[in-house]
Amino acid sequence: MRPATLDRVVRLTDDDLPAYLYDLPALREHVRAIRAALPDRVELLYAAKANADPRILRTLAGHVDGFEVASGGELSHVRGLLPEAPTAFGGPGKTPKELARALDAGVERLHVESEHELLLLAGLLAGRTADVLLRVNLPVDLGQVALAMGGQPSPFGMDPGRLDRCLELIASDPRIRLRGLHLHLASGLTAAAQLALVDEVLTWAEDWAHHHGIDLCEVNVGGGMGVDYAHPHRKFDWPAFGAGLRPLLARHPHLTLRIEPGRSVTAYCGWYVTQVLDIKFSRRQAFAVLRGGTHHLRTPAAKQHDQPFEVIPDDDWPWPWDRPEARDEPVTLVGQLCTPKDVLARRVTVKRLRVGDRVAFAMAGAYAWNISHHAFLMHPHPTFHHVEDAEPSATGGAYARQTP
Repeated sequence: MRPATLDRVVRLTDDDLPAYLYDLPALREHVRAIRAALPDRVELLYAAKANADPRILRTLAGHVDGFEVASGGELSHVRGLLPEAPTAFGGPGKTPKELARALDAGVERLHVESEHELLLLAGLLAGRTADVLLRVNLPVDLGQVALAMGGQPSPFGMDPGRLDRCLELIASDPRIRLRGLHLHLASGLTAAAQLALVDEVLTWAEDWAHHHGIDLCEVNVGGGMGVDYAHPHRKFDWPAFGAGLRPLLARHPHLTLRIEPGRSVTAYCGWYVTQVLDIKFSRRQAFAVLRGGTHHLRTPAAKQHDQPFEVIPDDDWPWPWDRPEARDEPVTLVGQLCTPKDVLARRVTVKRLRVGDRVAFAMAGAYAWNISHHAFLMHPHPTFHHVEDAEPSATGGAYARQTP
């Protein structure tokens, strides 16, 4: 945690907690580094589904080539904030209303998931044109991946054999312009694995285009850059990825490559800050009960991992009895929900953790609040805060930083 972020954490009042805190300077530095690592013929789009916080989107706007949205709601949100931002509309199950909204908004790319979706689009054009990418589920061996969107039976995209009928429809309708292919197949990849997959995808795409006599100008390989919650400092190796792309693109000199990362862009800029309400022992195991829980931060439950955290001690204790604490022992951090699944981190050894101390969960900048079941038990929602470049310094005092 940067000092400016820690300053902001300790200035939060108890009534502010739980709180999401987004470090915008850190985000800006991170996305600049990503952009600098990529070759010129790589277009960087941010997948808004990861975190569509307005100030995050505005921070990214000057450093990415556009945004990928996956619903009519995301499209309206992004265009409402950034009317001129280039936008691609992807995702399965687009409704006719969503497709019409995308056409009205003039989205730069529509990622077509099926022949049926292409027919729906054609029926809505009414004198307009649409630039499309056909999404393909390429049968490749992905090995062990965090999430597989392709390479196996999947609701995402089309089998290669289904593309011929789409090509016939496009050839018969000059209003639909085929710009290329979309092949987002897996998530949670290392730079080496991502490069190997991109190499396989580009080779197949060019062979397919040559066989069909198509002038292929664009391939979108989606996102999927790995984020390691068990080792927060092991970030995806963007410099190695960018360096590896250069010889691949040299073999495909007429192609523009698009990528659409989300989690790997914003995960590191977010913190979920809360407070220890109780510490209890059950059969000699320590449990810390926190304000909030997985209805605010669903990521550890969804991915079945321990969310990394820091302890920020608070020496203020207003009560006349001894403060409950755990010291030099494993502690399971849970929330306030009436379910044993409300676990944020399991049996992590802490130096010292007391009722009243604050806990700041790292890597909460993507797929966190926006995928959580907010209404369960009707607890108050968290508050939201943003660290900017110029933040007043905290006065210090009762707080100090501690990592488990």
